Amino acid sequence: MTSSFSTELEELRSAVRSFLDDTTGESAVRAYLGATGEFDRTAWSVLAEQLGLLGLAIPEEYGGADHGFTELAVVFEEMGRVLYGGPFLATVAAGQAILLVGDAAASADLLPAIASGQTVATLAVAERDGRWEEASVQTRATRTGDGAGDGGAGWRLDGTKMFVLDGCAADLILVAARTDRGVGLFAVDGTTAGTAGGSRRTPLATLDQTRKQARIDLDGVEARLIGAEGAGWAAVEGTYQRVLVALAAEQVGGAARALDMAVDYARSRFQFGRPVGSFQSIKHKCADVLIEVESARSAAYAAAAAAATDDPELPLLASLAAAYCTEAHLHAASENIQIHGGIGFTWEHPAHLYFKRASSARLMFGDPTYHRERVAQLIPE
Repeated sequence: MTSSFSTELEELRSAVRSFLDDTTGESAVRAYLGATGEFDRTAWSVLAEQLGLLGLAIPEEYGGADHGFTELAVVFEEMGRVLYGGPFLATVAAGQAILLVGDAAASADLLPAIASGQTVATLAVAERDGRWEEASVQTRATRTGDGAGDGGAGWRLDGTKMFVLDGCAADLILVAARTDRGVGLFAVDGTTAGTAGGSRRTPLATLDQTRKQARIDLDGVEARLIGAEGAGWAAVEGTYQRVLVALAAEQVGGAARALDMAVDYARSRFQFGRPVGSFQSIKHKCADVLIEVESARSAAYAAAAAAATDDPELPLLASLAAAYCTEAHLHAASENIQIHGGIGFTWEHPAHLYFKRASSARLMFGDPTYHRERVAQLIPE
C-alpha cells in the first residue's frame, strides 16, 4: 500500500513527521500526562497555520485546503507514531460533523476558525453507556424562542455527555441532543464552562493519559441548532464512520512504531553472545507483527479512500478497518513489551505508553467484536 502513495502524500508525510519529531518527543508526551486539559498551544498554532493540517478536509470557501480523507489518514498515522496528545482528532471530528449536517450558515460561521486553529472543537455524543447510537441519546433540547430561526441560540440543553474527547479544552462543543422530532446537533460555547448558564466539565481518569476525556454536564445550557431540527443523526453517523477511519490510521502508526522499537531492541540487545533478534522465536514475533501492520495499513487506507469519495461502502470498510487495526495495534504493543523483556514493563521505558494507547483505543468507539457484528449486518446477503 505504501508504494502506491503519491509524491504529494509522501511530501505531506515527511513534513508532518519532521514537525512531530521536533515537538512531540517522549519528554513532551510525558509532560502532557499530568495535564487536565491544556496542551502545547504553540505547536498547535504551527500545526494549523503553517502546515494547514486542521483545514486539510475543509473546503476552500471555509478557509480549508479542500483535500480528502486520504491526506488526513497520513497525518493521523504520523500522529499515532508519536502518541500525539493534542485535540486534533476531536477538532477534525467536529469539523466533519458541521460539514455533513449541511448548514451553510453554520459552516461559514464556525469552520474558518476551526481550520485556522483558533477554535478547538469537539463532538459530544456518547452518554453513560458509551455508545454512539441514536437510541442512546437522552440529552434533551428545548426551544426557548430566543433567536430561533435567525442564527441565535434559541435552545437549551439538559443532560450529561461522557467520554468527550478533549472536552475540557474545547472552545466549541457540538452536542447530539434529542427533540420531539429526533436527534439534532447543537453548538455550545465551551468558553462559558463553569459560568452561569454554562456547561460543567469534569476531566475523567483514563488508562491512556495521552488522550484526554471529559464528562460534560448540561443544565439548561444555551445552544444553537446546527442544521434542521431532528435531522442531525445522519451527520453524526457519517462523522462516526470517519472517526473510525482516522483512529484506524492512527493505530497503524502506533503499531508500526511499536514494531520499530521492538526490532531496534532485538538488534542491539545481546544474550549468550548474540543479538536476541537472531533467535527464531523473536524473528517469528516480529514477522507476525509486520504482516499485521502492513495489512492494517491497507485496511485503513482503503477506508480512507472510501471516506474521501463518499463511497457507499464506507460504513462497511470503516468497521472492517476498526476491527482489524485495533487488534493489530494491541498485538504490536504487547509484543513490543514482550521482546523488551523486563525493561519493557517499567515506567521509564515508553513501551507501556503505546500499550495503554492501544488498550484504550480498543474501547473508544466500539471494540473489534462490535465492529465485526456491524460488518456482518452490512454485508449484502
